[in-house]
Amino acid sequence: MNTPAFTVLIPARLASTRLPGKPLADLAGLPMVVRVARQAERAGAKRVVVAADDAQVVQACEHHGVQAVMTRADHISGSDRLAEACTLLGLDGPDIVVNLQGDEPLMPPALLARCAALLDEHTDCVMGTVAHPIGDVADYRNPNVVKVVLDARGRALLFSRACLPMWRDAPSPDALPPDPKPLRHLGLYAYRAGFLRGFPGLAAAPLERVEALEQLRVLWHGQRIAVHVADEAPAAGVDTPEDLARVRALLQPGREGSPA
Repeated sequence: MNTPAFTVLIPARLASTRLPGKPLADLAGLPMVVRVARQAERAGAKRVVVAADDAQVVQACEHHGVQAVMTRADHISGSDRLAEACTLLGLDGPDIVVNLQGDEPLMPPALLARCAALLDEHTDCVMGTVAHPIGDVADYRNPNVVKVVLDARGRALLFSRACLPMWRDAPSPDALPPDPKPLRHLGLYAYRAGFLRGFPGLAAAPLERVEALEQLRVLWHGQRIAVHVADEAPAAGVDTPEDLARVRALLQPGREGSPA
């Protein structure tokens, strides 16, 4: 795989309802957002930048040699924050930007690079993202698990919180569609910077409002999203104190995958 040049932007909000101060939470001696940036650097990005909303996050990043920019604190979505960061950094036109959430310290670097490569392979798409097969009926039925269906060229047809695809002739309530297999969408995105800069100005789609899925705005406006189907899900990110404890345990010295 030939990976094109790309920039990773990491949106980081200091305020968090379930885990206050999450970007600065200690993970094996580093603030979480710094550890996320280290993962992105391993993906071969030409530049990794944290888009922060608080000076404490910027200072923590700079202390550890990670580039950071201060963005407005009143953005209503991560996409708006990234659009401002693109303007601040001079990213525009065909420049490829990968959005890595600041609470994903275990995201595999190879998956980041694969997401970026989608836009080099699909020149008709303004975005790329990632999915993986669903193997559990509970996940299939869970509205918090977003599903995606693809066209023949691996581009998204629809995202939904509903059971998708719905197997009309399923032999039992616990059966999953065998072909196409249901796919869980992961919140990892690659953008063409010119599109990302203009995204906040696009009118929200009616279906986006109903499903509360921002990516539906892209499809509603006639643009295309390429999708890479990974074999399995990456390790979960950090949303709660329990998640933080789980990741801290995984990063203990001596454990496989822990920092040197």
